[in-house]
Amino acid sequence: MNAFKALYTNHHSWLSQWLRKKMGNQFDAADLAHDTFMRVLLSGDVDKLHEPRAFLTTVASGLVSNFYRRKKLEQAYLDALMQLPEAVMPSPEVKAMMLETLVEIDGLLEGLPYNVRKAFLLSQLDGLSQAEIALELGVSISTVKRYIVQAIQQCCFGGVR
Repeated sequence: MNAFKALYTNHHSWLSQWLRKKMGNQFDAADLAHDTFMRVLLSGDVDKLHEPRAFLTTVASGLVSNFYRRKKLEQAYLDALMQLPEAVMPSPEVKAMMLETLVEIDGLLEGLPYNVRKAFLLSQLDGLSQAEIALELGVSISTVKRYIVQAIQQCCFGGVR
């Protein structure tokens, strides 16, 4: 714990400033600095750090990427909701739950190969048949089936087979 305290004391201000430049505001920077140090604390690798700023930058950069990815997904979701008639607009609670679900699915699909993600999304979002997806991707129907199964496994079981 002393190693973490020293890391935090020596580098928190620097990391917060670095993140403020990246984010353009101190509030998001403060949140991401906190999240960065929480990840480091939970990793338990503080004693082994030889280049703490490089490590903190790497962790924080990943969090910045996730932040912007989530913002982009959230905006796409809100844009889609704006197309709905007010009579079928979901409640704020349902909106929040749906957004969290979308973020979770996005995170699960992120690690999949491009064609696997594309086949799954064409199937689920665009409603294309497996034959149409095969044509779009330039692969066989059996490959499309394999792709969709792989994506569903990833979404349901986190890739556990």
